[in-house]
Amino acid sequence: MTKDMTEGSPFRLILHFAVPLLLGMLFQQFYSVIDTIIVGKFLGSQALAAVGSMGSVNFFVIGFCTGLCNGFAIPVAQQFGARKYPALRRFVANSAWLCMMFSVIITVGTTLLCRPILVLMKTPEDIFADAFIYIFIIFAGIPATFLYNMLAGIIRSLGDSRTPVLFLALSSIINIILDIVLIYCFRCGVAGAACATVISQLVSGILCFFYMKKHYDVLRLTKDEWRFDPHHASILCGMGIPMGLQYSITAIGSVVVQTAVNTLGTTYISAVTAASRLSCFFCCPFDAMGSTMATYGGQNVGAGKLDRLGQGLKACVMFGALYSVIAFLTYYFFSNQLILLFLNAGETELIANARTFLVINGLFYFPLALVNIVRFLIQGMGFSRFAIFSGVFEMIARSVVGFVFVPVFGYCAVCFANPAAWILADMFLLPAYVICKKKLRRTISPSQPTVS
Repeated sequence: MTKDMTEGSPFRLILHFAVPLLLGMLFQQFYSVIDTIIVGKFLGSQALAAVGSMGSVNFFVIGFCTGLCNGFAIPVAQQFGARKYPALRRFVANSAWLCMMFSVIITVGTTLLCRPILVLMKTPEDIFADAFIYIFIIFAGIPATFLYNMLAGIIRSLGDSRTPVLFLALSSIINIILDIVLIYCFRCGVAGAACATVISQLVSGILCFFYMKKHYDVLRLTKDEWRFDPHHASILCGMGIPMGLQYSITAIGSVVVQTAVNTLGTTYISAVTAASRLSCFFCCPFDAMGSTMATYGGQNVGAGKLDRLGQGLKACVMFGALYSVIAFLTYYFFSNQLILLFLNAGETELIANARTFLVINGLFYFPLALVNIVRFLIQGMGFSRFAIFSGVFEMIARSVVGFVFVPVFGYCAVCFANPAAWILADMFLLPAYVICKKKLRRTISPSQPTVS
């Protein structure tokens, strides 16, 4: 059930690994899109704005949790590439201990701060109550987020990108059913949408756990391996915390932009919400490329095969360039039809604003592809602290747009916030990759696996 990415054609390996990942992310975004459709159609644009206004805050917190788990998976991938299975199991055990500790701390902290965050973000009064209910439930479900992302990250580190997809597909179906039942049948409002998301992710995590326990012999831990080890925990934190902070730092800029959008009124909030949900769906291939390169980089660095890093990077960049063109053309010709999934045909102003957002963002998707591919490759190579600065550059770009340009140019500036962030991040990441690779060449011989 595992896959060695240190042997064979990088082009073929990356393609075969990324496709199941992409399907899983599409399923995940599919139920997110369905969730938005149900909220928009059944509860109205005001409820849609309430859910959307919390998107950046959601990304700030949940992104940290996801990044943390992805970082914990990198030492696992490196030990798998180096064929050091006892060390691999110790990293898995300590990942579990750390995830339990972080989940408790983050859940308590975020649920207590929900209301102050909404006030700080200048959330409009007409959507304040729904926004609070939605984000409180999402934050209360953070342990489920940790459970799924930790286990899925470990499975992917072993080269298996297919199994998490199957469970995510099942949870997507559960999410959609729960959305309909809780929102349409039981009239639970935005609380029903939030509960459906948390429950479905919990199901995915539980399924991953039992599957791993039954099928992965390499993960059968002894009692001694289950013990908390400060050395392994510190290595995991050295990888995971920078990756989590990278997501959160990136999200700070998004929070600034969202706050600026909130000052423009509910109409613009609804337009950005609909466009962003659709954009997330179309950006799944970029996310899949990034996760693939993290595993690819981790395994090949673990095996000491540094020459394969550049080969894999070139192959993945080709995929990114091709898909960027396809996505932009789809937005340009079919965005109005796609937006109607979320909004009613009579809301012409909202549709026009959402289309503008999509077309402008789609025009800059190749820089986004480079951000994901290069950043995650650097992280897989073991330079999580280095990669965090790309998030800083994204934060700076979005913050400047939110604080300086939105008050002057209004909604048009909002549409250019993401492209500005992607371009500025690439200006750091491309030379950073060259530097990181040179550092590895000085410390690792072509045949020498890494030791963590």
